[in-house]
Amino acid sequence: MQDINTIAVIGAGLMGAGIAQVFISQGKLVRVYDPVESSLNSLPTRLRQNLDLLNQSHDCLDHLVISSSLKETVSDADIVFEAAPEQLEIKRAIFRDLLPLVKKNAILASNTSVIPIKDIGHDLDHKGCLVGTHWWNPAYLIPLVEVVQSATTSAWVVEKTMDLLMSVGKKPVHVKKDVAGFVGNRLQHALWREAIALINDGVCDAETVDIVVKNSFGLRLPVLGPIENSDLVGLDLTLDIHKVILQGINRDAEPSPLLQQKVANGELGMKSGKGFRQWSEKEATEVRTALVDHLLKENHL
Repeated sequence: MQDINTIAVIGAGLMGAGIAQVFISQGKLVRVYDPVESSLNSLPTRLRQNLDLLNQSHDCLDHLVISSSLKETVSDADIVFEAAPEQLEIKRAIFRDLLPLVKKNAILASNTSVIPIKDIGHDLDHKGCLVGTHWWNPAYLIPLVEVVQSATTSAWVVEKTMDLLMSVGKKPVHVKKDVAGFVGNRLQHALWREAIALINDGVCDAETVDIVVKNSFGLRLPVLGPIENSDLVGLDLTLDIHKVILQGINRDAEPSPLLQQKVANGELGMKSGKGFRQWSEKEATEVRTALVDHLLKENHL
């Protein structure tokens, strides 16, 4: 397998744009396709805004090719990143359309955040070239990419994908078992499930949950992961704590009724002005700005 120099991205939305930006910034040729013309047309403007945020030159946009033809986008690509909406049938349809168009041994990578790769590739003759690459938003600022190996993914595909991501400054990890949510989102949503349960059960309000996380263990997380923390305090203490606390932790296998009720009522969070908390447009903007500022600082930009 030759070095990967030509990248195709399917989807010009938030994630597709971020993925494209990472590669063009490193001199890779990137072709982007999206069936929604407005997303394609606005892509250069959005990328310029991101580059300005990073104080980077716009010259890398010379490596970007926007195409309204799926065939032209993927025909000579060494790797194709799918960055479509998080719906199984949409993703399966994309790969079904891709297979007759890509060259032999082209790597096919899905940016799904939770869907098992085996489900996306079910009944598709992808010849072991299908792999999961879960990028985190914003893709140009978050280092982690989870590289997910399904039972049918060839070992060389994982190795080549990991090498490519490392070469452009990302922090890839090899997820060896194809489970829903992979590693990051299983951990993140276990926390979210318990947070929502605490609110639902009247233990505290939503604001208290966020205050507790941001002013306690959240402060340690950038330098101390959960397993490091367990070893730090001692596994004997960890065991003693688990004997007490695990009995009361939420075990619901379905989404919280409180969460379902809020969605049904149109209480969708910042975009609707109300979720678990009330949000003015100013407050929402302040949170988004603070997040970007924090990530820029963490990346020393």
